[in-house]
Amino acid sequence: MENPPPFNSGTPPPLLSPSQMSGRPARSGRGWMVLALVLMAVLAVMFATKFFSALGMTQARTGGQSGSRLQEVSVDNFGAEDKIAIVDVDGIITSQAWDRSGRNMVDLIEDQLKMAAKDDSVRAVILKVDSPGGEVMASDDISRAILDFQDKHKKPVIAAMGGLAASGGYYVSAPCQWIVANELTLTGSIGVIMHSLNYRGLMDKVGLQPQVFKSGRFKDMLSGSKRPEDVDPLEREMIQSMVMETYGKFKKVVEEGRKRAADKNQGKGRGLAPDWAEYADGRVLTGKQAYEHGFVDQLGNFETAVESAKRIAGISGRAHLVRYMEPFGFSDLFSIWGSSEAKTIKVDVGLDFPKIEAGRVYFLSPTLVH
Repeated sequence: MENPPPFNSGTPPPLLSPSQMSGRPARSGRGWMVLALVLMAVLAVMFATKFFSALGMTQARTGGQSGSRLQEVSVDNFGAEDKIAIVDVDGIITSQAWDRSGRNMVDLIEDQLKMAAKDDSVRAVILKVDSPGGEVMASDDISRAILDFQDKHKKPVIAAMGGLAASGGYYVSAPCQWIVANELTLTGSIGVIMHSLNYRGLMDKVGLQPQVFKSGRFKDMLSGSKRPEDVDPLEREMIQSMVMETYGKFKKVVEEGRKRAADKNQGKGRGLAPDWAEYADGRVLTGKQAYEHGFVDQLGNFETAVESAKRIAGISGRAHLVRYMEPFGFSDLFSIWGSSEAKTIKVDVGLDFPKIEAGRVYFLSPTLVH
C-alpha cells in the first residue's frame, strides 16, 4: 500500500468572501447611488419651483410691513369672473409673531386686504371669524384695516361668524357691512378685562419678603407681591378708569359700525335695538340673541354669507372664492424636518388656551380667562 502524498502547507487555501459563503452575489452599491440621485432630483425640483415662483409672482409680493409673500389659491368655482376673497380671523387675536419671519395675525390680515384691494375682479371680502378675542391693540388694528378697506376701495366686507366670535372677535366684525351668525354662535361678550395675580400670600407662607425700590408712587402698579390691603386706592381707581375708557371705545366701535352698516344696507339689515347697551355688559350671546338685539344682520352659515356677499356686491351667477396663502417653498422643507432652535413640545388636546399676560388689556371672553 502506497503512502499518500505529503501535505504542502506552504500554499494556503483561497479565502472565501461572505457573498461566496452565502451563495448570494456581492452588492454593487448602486442602490444607494440611485436613492441619492432621487433625493437630489427632488431637492432640485423644489428649488426650481421656488425660484420660478418667485420670478413669476407679480401679485405675491405685497410690500406690506411684514414683508410676507402671498399667492391666490382657489377655493370654489374656479374660472368664474367675479371673485370673493376669504380672510380668516382664527384663534386668539394677537400681535405676537407667529413664525421666525416676525409675521403676526395683524400683518397677515392687512396684507390679505391689500391683495384684495389690488385685484379689480375681487368684488367683496368675507371675514371668517372664529375667535374668543384677544389683545386690545391687535383687535383695534384689524378693525381699522377693515374699515379703511371698505371706505377706500368701496368693496364690502361680510363677517361670517363660526362657533365663536366673542369680545375681540365681535370687535373686528363690528365694522363689517354685513354680519352673519349661526343661531348657536357664541358672540357678544362686549367688554374689557385686565388680569393680574397676587401671590403675596404664597410668599408669606414660604418666608419670602419683597423689597421694592421705585421712582414713583405708582411704579409698581399691578405688582403681585403687595398685600391686597396695601394696594393704593388711587391705583385701583386709575386701572379701572383705563379699563372703562377702553370699554367706551369698544361700545363706540359697535355703535358706529352698526350705524354705518345700516346706512349702506338701506334698511335690509338689522339695526341696533334701543336697549342694546344693556347687553354690552360682557355677557355672551347666542347668534339668535345677537340677531334679536341687532348685533348681527342675518342668521345662517358660511354659504349664507357667500350669497349675501354676492347680493351686496352685485354679483350675478357664480363667484370665484379665493384665499391668499403663503406658498410652500424650499426653506419650508427644513421647517417640516425640524429645527435645532425648538426647545418646547406642544401637545394638542383639542383646546387652544390663550396665553394671558399680566398687565395687558384684552377684549377676551371671560370664560376663557380662568
